[in-house]
Amino acid sequence: METINIHEAKTHLSRLVDEAARGKAFVIAKAGKPLVKVSGSISVPDDFDTMGGSEIRVFFEGGKES
Repeated sequence: METINIHEAKTHLSRLVDEAARGKAFVIAKAGKPLVKVSGSISVPDDFDTMGGSEIRVFFEGGKES
């Protein structure tokens, strides 16, 4: 996997975003220390639309989580 320093990443951000969108993963490093892995794939859990529902309800309605 390619490692790119942060200055180069800022300079070539558009190209890197396009490459990540096509599935090419890379690591952004600062002073030679890896900071972030960028990849073009994501996974969405099956229960995404209900995640945190009870916590959100408590936040807005008060009371205890169910």
